[in-house]
Amino acid sequence: MLGDRHRDIRRDQSAALAAALLVLTAAVVGYAIEHRDGTLFVSAAPLYGHWGPHVGPGTAAAIAVAVAVVAYGPLLAARLSWRRLLPAVWGTATVWTFSLALIDGWERGVARRLTTRYEYLQVISPVDRFHDIPAALRDFTHHILLHSPDHWPPHIAGHPPAATLTFVLLDRIGLGGGAWAGVWCVTVGATAAVAVLVTVRVLAGEALARRTAPFLVLAPAAVWMGTSADGYFAAVAAWALALLALAVTGHRPRTTGLASGLLLGLTAYLSYGLTLIAVIAGAVLPLGRRSRLRPLPYVLAGLTVVPVVFTLLGFNWWEAYRVLVTRYYEGAGGIRPYGYWVWANLACTVLIVGPATVAGLRRAGAAVLRIGAGLAPRSRTAREHLPGTEREHPPGTAQELLPGTEPGAEPGAEPGAEPGAEPGAEPGAEPDSGVADAGVRPALHPGLGTAPRLAVLVIAALLALLVADLSGMSKAETERIWLPFALWMLPAAAFLPRPRAWLVAQATLALLLNHLLLTGW
Repeated sequence: MLGDRHRDIRRDQSAALAAALLVLTAAVVGYAIEHRDGTLFVSAAPLYGHWGPHVGPGTAAAIAVAVAVVAYGPLLAARLSWRRLLPAVWGTATVWTFSLALIDGWERGVARRLTTRYEYLQVISPVDRFHDIPAALRDFTHHILLHSPDHWPPHIAGHPPAATLTFVLLDRIGLGGGAWAGVWCVTVGATAAVAVLVTVRVLAGEALARRTAPFLVLAPAAVWMGTSADGYFAAVAAWALALLALAVTGHRPRTTGLASGLLLGLTAYLSYGLTLIAVIAGAVLPLGRRSRLRPLPYVLAGLTVVPVVFTLLGFNWWEAYRVLVTRYYEGAGGIRPYGYWVWANLACTVLIVGPATVAGLRRAGAAVLRIGAGLAPRSRTAREHLPGTEREHPPGTAQELLPGTEPGAEPGAEPGAEPGAEPGAEPGAEPDSGVADAGVRPALHPGLGTAPRLAVLVIAALLALLVADLSGMSKAETERIWLPFALWMLPAAAFLPRPRAWLVAQATLALLLNHLLLTGW
């Protein structure tokens, strides 16, 4: 058993090393291509930005947050009550993101990010092109192409109008300008960590959710969550999936199902690429209860609302996307070499999610392969050999430290909960087939435990990202574009032993990126 653990640790380290070599290769090859023919349109390949070592007002705060989370994060995640853990995660993630952004200073790091010539606020000031919203929506498609009259700036043209309307409406209620837009993206974007945490808890148990929490807080992705509109998009998509997970596990299925559908519809009108969230949603469904299909009519009803409203106001999503593809190839997207970006984008992903996630994905992949081979464990003894579950609850893990947990209680169960009840389920809710949280999920495999459920979720996120990569519509700048998918890969780090060592690696990567590079977003 000890030899197996050491072998797994070496494999984790090898996966992280291979990912580092991928990043190094992408940097070296990218430098050569850009200096030879300039077709990458980035000066710090594979990232959009340029070399510029610097410190700023956020430096001390970022280091302090990193040290505090490494030192106390795993212990607090295990001991805090669930109601206190959620706001703690949101608050700490917000401070971490703001402190990283402020390394570049308030103006460059926050207030001016969304006011550049590429960004959304260009159509609000100095000329408000959305003063008549219905007219702007009816005419939206006519300004996408580069040769069209008064063509939209790149980010407005590249997204459905709900993205721009968010900032238009903020301006209408008195929160106009780049500072408010930046604060909105960071504070809302940080709630994505809470949404992912809620989802992991209801689908894979509270013990794994608690192990996930520090990695969600200290994610290198925060470098681009502050201040990018894609951080806000990521939060909307994350809450859509969290509400779907609540619905299919019996938590007020009508209300949560309808709300999930509303947000899923909104995500498609924030970013065309977010339609791939459907891949992760497709993984959430089979992880629900036997009654998981009951909320679907409410999900579908909610899903129609936003598309119907925009269609009635004159915006045609499908036509706009068709025109956007033409616009994409009119610009840098038509010049950037697919043969480089199809693998260099994955190097960007390594920098978003960090080495801990890469190592965790290795373990998640092993668990999913077991499921595919029909080797999912049926017994407690077999479960001990799953990645990340050397014992059902090793000493010092979240389960052992949960306050009020009775011996023999289900993983993640609330004190006093009935056997077989889902964490946070309503009193009297239908039990999940009458087995413990680490037990049966008939839709996937009899006896499928919590670790494989989490593995299915994170591998689905990786699959969605790979589909986006192969599409050729995301060549470069994926460090921000893929934030909505990358956040769902972060829970893979819950499988890793020695979390503090991996948290150090995550924080170090984020701090180096923000201090050595002047990122473009």
